[in-house]
Amino acid sequence: MIKPLGSRVLIKMKEGEETTKSGIILSQSAQEKPQVAEVIEIGPGEIIDGKPETMIVKKGDNVIVSKYSGTEVKYEGTDYIIVKQDDILAVVE
Repeated sequence: MIKPLGSRVLIKMKEGEETTKSGIILSQSAQEKPQVAEVIEIGPGEIIDGKPETMIVKKGDNVIVSKYSGTEVKYEGTDYIIVKQDDILAVVE
């Protein structure tokens, strides 16, 4: 498994909608890029004054991230994104 360093978070994007509310099937190019992701793994946090910062998100959280943030990584056939905790805009409850 990938273990992020510092205040980075490993996320997996949720799938985009394939149909509209009225039932129209969208092609891949017409689908909007999803911004909701699941937190897979978190780093220990940055070291501030000799102590690691507290990470706000935890494994299993659904979060909203900035559209163009992070580094895409493919690991064992699965696509992940590594983002800084600051790029996470909200936790979906």
